[in-house]
Amino acid sequence: MGVELPTTSRSVAVIGGGWAGLAAAIEATRLGHRVTLFEMSAHLGGRARAVAAAGLMLDNGQHIMIGAYTATLGLMRAIGVDVESTLLRTPLRFTNPDGTGLHLEPGMPIVAFVRAVLRQQNWTASERWSLLLASARWALARFRCADDLTVDELTAALPQSVRDQLIDPLCVAALNTPAHEASASVFLRVLKDALFAGPGSADLLLPRVSLSELLPAPTQRWLGNANLRMMTRVAALRAHGGRWLVDSEFFDRVVLAATPSESARLTMDFAPAWSQRVSALRFEPIVTVYLLADGVRLPEPMLALHSDARFPAQFVFDRGQLGGPPGLLAFVISGAQPWVDRGLGATIDAALAQARAQLGLELLTVHAQAEKRATFRCTPGLMRPGAQIAPGLYAAGDHVEGPYPATLEGAVRSGLFAARQLGKA
Repeated sequence: MGVELPTTSRSVAVIGGGWAGLAAAIEATRLGHRVTLFEMSAHLGGRARAVAAAGLMLDNGQHIMIGAYTATLGLMRAIGVDVESTLLRTPLRFTNPDGTGLHLEPGMPIVAFVRAVLRQQNWTASERWSLLLASARWALARFRCADDLTVDELTAALPQSVRDQLIDPLCVAALNTPAHEASASVFLRVLKDALFAGPGSADLLLPRVSLSELLPAPTQRWLGNANLRMMTRVAALRAHGGRWLVDSEFFDRVVLAATPSESARLTMDFAPAWSQRVSALRFEPIVTVYLLADGVRLPEPMLALHSDARFPAQFVFDRGQLGGPPGLLAFVISGAQPWVDRGLGATIDAALAQARAQLGLELLTVHAQAEKRATFRCTPGLMRPGAQIAPGLYAAGDHVEGPYPATLEGAVRSGLFAARQLGKA
C-alpha cells in the first residue's frame, strides 16, 4: 500500500476487533510491529459481522460500499480477499419497485449523474434542472458549506419530490441521520468522493458473502490465532515508564479501537477531556428486518422504498441474489430511533405491511436485528474525538475525527492512520 517499513519494531496492543481495529492490526503487522489484538466478544467484526439467528447466519446490518472506498478495498486485497468475487459491483442505482429511479451508467460519475438526472421519469423538467443547478453550485463551492448547515437547509430550494425521492434516502443511507438533523458538510463530502473521484467511484459494491467473510474472518486467518486475545475485556489501561500497561502486560504502543463507551471508560482517569468528548457523542440505531417467501426474487439485488410514518424501511436487499438463501429479503431501517421507540414487534408488523403495499408480497418473519448504537449522529458542527489521546496511544474507529460519517471506510481509514503513527517517537 506504499508505506515504508519502520526502523524500529514495537510491541503494539490493539484494543477492539471491529473494522477499525482490524485495519490497525493488519497495517501495524505489515509495518513490522508485533501486534496483539484484544477483543471482548467471541467474534471479530464489531457492528459489521454475521450473527447466528433463526437457524441462519445473518448480517447484523446491511452495509453498502461504493467504489470510492479505496482504503477498504486496498486492505481487503492486501490480505488476499478476492474483491471481485466477494462484492457485486454495479453502477449506482436507486431503483424503485416500479422500475423507475436514478440509474447511473458506467464511466465518469459526474457525466453519468447528469445523464441519469435528465432521464429521471418521475420528475418534471424543472425538477431535473433544479437538481442539476444545485449540484453545479455545490461543485463550484468545492463541495463545502458552513459547518452549521443541515442537509434540509442545504437543499431547501429543491423541489419536494427531489428531496423525498433522492436527497432524504441518500442522506439517511450515508449518514444514518435524518436530513433535518444531518450535517450538510459531511453529506457534501460523501457526494464529492462519489462523483469526483474518477470512473467507478460511484459504483455500488454489494457483499455476496457475509460481512464476517469480507474482512473479519480473512483477518483472523491472516494474523493467526497466536496474536488474538478473544473474549478478553481490557479492564485497565495506564502509562508506565514510557510504555503502556494493558491490564498486567506492557506494550510500547496502543491503538484504542474499542467501542466509544469502552474507550471513554479506559481513558477517563488520564485523558478526561478526550473521554468526555467520546461520552458526548449521541447515537442512532439501524434496524434490519429479515422476511422470507419461497420463490421470491426482486427485480434487482437492492431496491429503494418509500418510508414514512407508516412504512419504516428505506431499502430492501434480496439476499438470495447476494449469496444468501433464496427468498430472503432484508428490509433496512436507518435513522431508526422512532421505530425502536415503537418496539420491534410494531416495526416488524410495519415492514410486513410495507412489503405488501410496495412490493405486493406476503412474507414470513425470520428475524429482526436492532443495532441501537449503530452509528454516531452526524449533526452539524459535531466535535469528534481526535486520533491521538496521549503519547504512544492512538484512537481508531468510525467515531474518531475524520472527513467521513460512520462508515466502513471511515473506520478502516482511522485504523490505518493510527497504525502509521506507531513508529513515530
